[in-house]
Amino acid sequence: MPFKFIHLTDTHLAGPGLKLYGLDPRARLDAAVADINKHHSDAAFTVVTGDLTHWGDPAAYGDFAEAMAALKIPYIAMVGNHDKRVACLDGLKAAPRDPNGFVQGTRTTPHGLFVFLDTLDETSDAGEMCGKRLGWLADTLAAAPADMPFLVFMHHPPFPVGVHAMDEIALKQAGEFAEVIAPYRARIRHLFFGHVHRPISGSFGKIPFSTLRGTNHQVWFELDPKPNEHLASHEPPAYGVVLVDDDSIVVHSHDFLDTSLRFPFSPPEGMDDRDYALNFPAR
Repeated sequence: MPFKFIHLTDTHLAGPGLKLYGLDPRARLDAAVADINKHHSDAAFTVVTGDLTHWGDPAAYGDFAEAMAALKIPYIAMVGNHDKRVACLDGLKAAPRDPNGFVQGTRTTPHGLFVFLDTLDETSDAGEMCGKRLGWLADTLAAAPADMPFLVFMHHPPFPVGVHAMDEIALKQAGEFAEVIAPYRARIRHLFFGHVHRPISGSFGKIPFSTLRGTNHQVWFELDPKPNEHLASHEPPAYGVVLVDDDSIVVHSHDFLDTSLRFPFSPPEGMDDRDYALNFPAR
């Protein structure tokens, strides 16, 4: 059986009982947790790639912790540009901490070392990896056994994704990050990130990557280099189900609140397949 884990991102909890952009982020996170519990409680863990809260309030981290306490599997909580580092570390035992106090850490799995990075700059929405954080990453990759693969997680993408408003607030130290990982590119099996609230996949210097919609609001799809407005949307929320084995990594994006019709492909007994398909719904 493949090794399974869950990718959640951009939960944006505003605080107990508070709505955000007309939606209830806590209710949506609760729904995601319930769906994961129902269908994927066999997963090893969940990784939440930042923007756990919208303003970084301690009460919002308490709300997040309460929601995630219902999850039947362990989770790792990372930070994004909407978070506050100290409040996150104070409020969440699931947040990793490196020796310099950044929200960074690792987890060893049967399919490699999972590496969780802190790209938070509390003075900007753009991502930052200072010298200390890049040094920690370099040391972590260098210390791993020579045959160990890596799966890397961060909030900000370290390259443009084509959505202009989000590219303006991507990782500022993209070049420095690329230099640190350069000796290990062949061993990085996948890069996961959040921040852009879009279902996107591709490759970055031959490293496969993926990201997905958040659990509350989304960023509208706009590739115009000079958009009139930076638009958000109420597109469906999603979480990722990731299947890993020695030969492949498969990422499924699941719209967990989707209520569209589900129906059998096969016709009822005694009905012709063509008649069933052309005259659906069958009577």
